[in-house]
Amino acid sequence: MEKLIYPLWASSAGDALRDRLLTDIIPALRACEGTRAVRLTVADSAVAAAAAKRVERLPPAPDAVLSLWLDNGGDRARQEALLATACDRFDCLLVTEAEPIVNRDQPAGPDGRVPGWCQVVFLETPPRLSRAEWLEVWQGSHTRVAIDVQDNFAYRQNVVVRAFCEGERLPDAMIEEDFPAAAMTSDHAFYGAPDDAELQRRVQAMMDSCARFIDFDRIDVLPMSEYVFGDLLTAQFG
Repeated sequence: MEKLIYPLWASSAGDALRDRLLTDIIPALRACEGTRAVRLTVADSAVAAAAAKRVERLPPAPDAVLSLWLDNGGDRARQEALLATACDRFDCLLVTEAEPIVNRDQPAGPDGRVPGWCQVVFLETPPRLSRAEWLEVWQGSHTRVAIDVQDNFAYRQNVVVRAFCEGERLPDAMIEEDFPAAAMTSDHAFYGAPDDAELQRRVQAMMDSCARFIDFDRIDVLPMSEYVFGDLLTAQFG
């Protein structure tokens, strides 16, 4: 089984893109032979309050990201034909996924939406680091810092191993972090800080750690709603 991520760009974005994907495209994707699970993150009106957190490295940033788990990533023509009917363009990236924090207490609703919001981050390897050095800092030591100083209930790290597309400065990784709704507008909620002093300490610790492996002009930070479909992504809730 392989995980493919599809950043999507659409002229009709936001709620219209979300509704088209949820109503027509995702049911058809799930019906395709070889599809195990689908995750959708989309910038819609439900996360408008988090607009101030949005950062784009190469505007325009993707309007949505669709993740597919397939038996064979090389057999994806039917899935991509469906995606092509819903957006203007898409990239396709094969990734390995690590899940330092598994969502075990925030099940999706009947419509598939996970509570709160998802911070989707695309990363490039800084020119000052080799790929091995970059991964060692990020996954070897920064991960613990991120877990300790933020109040996210899910954390996924996707490292790109192959791009089935061409483009300028394709990302080397994608992070997905799920936060409670209050964290859209409250830094105290985002960092789980009980007071201003602790908030300042946590923000500084996070920024200092990020600076070791991120160049801040080479990063997208995209607040999105998250939807999940398939036992692979929901079985932990019974």
